[in-house]
Amino acid sequence: MLFVFDYVVIGIKFAHLGLSSRSFTDCMKHDPEVSREMEQSSTNMLKDELRLSEEEAQKKQQRADLALLEAKRMTSQYQKEAEKCNSGMDSCEEAREKAEDVVEEQRKLTAIWELRARERGWREGIKRSHANQNLE
Repeated sequence: MLFVFDYVVIGIKFAHLGLSSRSFTDCMKHDPEVSREMEQSSTNMLKDELRLSEEEAQKKQQRADLALLEAKRMTSQYQKEAEKCNSGMDSCEEAREKAEDVVEEQRKLTAIWELRARERGWREGIKRSHANQNLE
């Protein structure tokens, strides 16, 4: 059974053939067989349009799913790289802290040796060791 809307849609689809919706619906009213065929034809066209729309929607969904999987893969890869980077930063920070501790210990040891040397009469610039003279 066709509704008024269906007649309008059918009339619009066939308007490009030079048929007006009025002449088209008038023809259908007078010939029941044509009316039945047109109803089946319009039903088949709508089914085909629906099938094509569903196929297109499925293709779009597949593309979206693939894009989502790729995004998840890239996210995982970036997270792994970030974890490596953070681990490297932690290692560098630990090494820097250890180096600072070693430098501080060397400063203390140098101060102790300098103090001992001064107590034994050493003054800067008076005497140079043979090792220091060879370096100049």
